[in-house]
Amino acid sequence: MDPTAHSEFYKYTTPLITPLSFDPATSTHIPFRATPHHTHRTWARTYTSHPELYLQPASLPELRLIIHLARQTRKTLTLTGSSHSPSTITQTTSWLINLDNFSRVVSADPTDTTITVEAGIRLHQLLKELDALGWTMRNLGSITEQSVAGAIATGTHGSSLRHGLLSDSVVEITIMLANGELVTCSKDKNTELFRAALVSLGALGVVTHVKFQAVKAFDLRWTQKVVDWTEFVENWDNADWHHHEFARCWWFPYSGKAVVWYADKTEEPRTGRPASWYAEGWRRWGYEAALYVATWFPSLVPVVERWVFRMQYGKLLAGEVVGAVEKSDEALTMDCLFSQLVNEWAIPLHHGPAALRRLTAWLTHDLKSANIPISPSNIFVHAPIEVRVSNTCPTDPTTSAFETPRPFLDQSIVPSALLSPSSLSTSTTAEGGATEKTVSSPAGSESPTLYLNATLYRPFHRNPPHWQRYYTAFELLMKEYGGKPHWAKNCVSVGREEWAGMYGEGMRRWREVRRGVDPEGVFVGEWLSGCVLGEEKEVQ
Repeated sequence: MDPTAHSEFYKYTTPLITPLSFDPATSTHIPFRATPHHTHRTWARTYTSHPELYLQPASLPELRLIIHLARQTRKTLTLTGSSHSPSTITQTTSWLINLDNFSRVVSADPTDTTITVEAGIRLHQLLKELDALGWTMRNLGSITEQSVAGAIATGTHGSSLRHGLLSDSVVEITIMLANGELVTCSKDKNTELFRAALVSLGALGVVTHVKFQAVKAFDLRWTQKVVDWTEFVENWDNADWHHHEFARCWWFPYSGKAVVWYADKTEEPRTGRPASWYAEGWRRWGYEAALYVATWFPSLVPVVERWVFRMQYGKLLAGEVVGAVEKSDEALTMDCLFSQLVNEWAIPLHHGPAALRRLTAWLTHDLKSANIPISPSNIFVHAPIEVRVSNTCPTDPTTSAFETPRPFLDQSIVPSALLSPSSLSTSTTAEGGATEKTVSSPAGSESPTLYLNATLYRPFHRNPPHWQRYYTAFELLMKEYGGKPHWAKNCVSVGREEWAGMYGEGMRRWREVRRGVDPEGVFVGEWLSGCVLGEEKEVQ
């Protein structure tokens, strides 16, 4: 043993690091890849923190060393991937772990189209590996910059009434717990831990490996059209998401229009994507610059938004429908442009028209129809407001959702019966073979989920005026319809008690699992302690 090994870190770890890092099997010291004085920022530059140590382990022994040191020196561990979440969920003044060096493909099994990867791999890297195998993911969110662990931990979803969360494709998760133990869980093994880990918030331990169920690669023919916003809401029960595998909508309030996008699988030859006005660098810069000026003169926002809408969608306004045939991951993802605040809530799909009519009324200062007790004075919102859907309780056996048990902290509108112990029922095959667990749903409880995402751009990293008042009004409306906010986005008015009330039995069981695997609170960082757990104080 080298008595001075890692001595440069004694200030942060105490001399314990020297004996703890020694590996007698190799007679060497385990690497400790740590950076002090690191500045951690979210992708959108919405928040900044200065963790005491920024850690990037590249192996399981390195990760175990970090966890043992944190326990013995009374530090807390927070996890971050791409930092794409615009909230404070990854902000910490203690130790911050990033798994970018832990991002390899472990195995791929062509017999059942599954792939096992290290959890730090980014979604776009995973998709590249799958493409080489002739496979892909059956459903995706809007971006692929996230790590797979981060995307799962916060409930990432796409927009389809035939698919649910990204975690619906997760077969197995391996986690290193606060005691350094490596535990694998699935729907049939350590099921309670599995359901807690499917939306873990980084609070159970470090997810090290994820096994995904992939599918054969497919192309999508997508179509985009402009419709009148009022007409879109009036025809809610016949919206395109009822007729196509993937569909979403972007609402442009100051133009009175909605851009509807929908897609289905096809074997047609691929075609080029139509030109985008946003794609030109100087145009993107011009849009951002115009919004920046509008932060000083907010009444310019409607003018800017109408101008940009006309430049981007002018052909569609003239009655033309555009589209393309692309690889599924290219078709499903989108350009997020520049820095932004995002506030997304899930409500029951059938409440969509009422909620959207009231939000429209509030934005147009029709306070009587809006019935929201917060003034919209001097509030001018950016476009678009995103409207997406997901499958919550499928009755169609051809759908993919719910092959995986529901996460305890699923943001989707899940019937309470699916969170009870009886929701995992055991059945036996006709041949009397192995049993399997299935998710049952009581008749009449099906409720697809509507996601409403209020985006506000931050031109050149400057917040728009009155954004918190806008979000407070938006959230008050969402709460009236039984809404739940996205875990990783910018909700402003939800406290610990409300989080607990929104998730009820699911939150109780998630906390129970969390306490069982991390009784000392090693993974209870500032955000988790302040926003969600409360009584489970962080270790200091």
